[in-house]
Amino acid sequence: MKHIEKILHHREIKPTAIRMLVLEAMLHHDSAFSLSDLEGEMGTVDKSTLSRTINLFHQHHLIHSIDDGSGSIKYSVCRDDCQCSLGDLHVHFHCNKCGNTYCMESISIPDIPLPRNFRLENVNFVMKGVCAQCVR
Repeated sequence: MKHIEKILHHREIKPTAIRMLVLEAMLHHDSAFSLSDLEGEMGTVDKSTLSRTINLFHQHHLIHSIDDGSGSIKYSVCRDDCQCSLGDLHVHFHCNKCGNTYCMESISIPDIPLPRNFRLENVNFVMKGVCAQCVR
């Protein structure tokens, strides 16, 4: 649990028991997760507490959100050095077969020149196909 506390302190989040449990559950995911995924895993924690915790983690750049087109916002834990700025944005991959969404942190979103007087605030770059697990 010391590792969990350290992560929360790094993001200036007070390490309460529930926050530590939620972060521990998040860290067990190999792919992006939704609120309903966490609800299923943490049956004793009510939905509003989970939702508030997700919002807090998102505000402090501990997690980032992904709109993968599935109709459910997904989340993924950020790297320690991520500030969720435009320079930190990376591509995501959504598997059409299993429905999992993966962070492709090694693939940065390319710089796209915009017309004059346009200001970029966010980018959502999701590739879709079949993941390595489902190809087998």
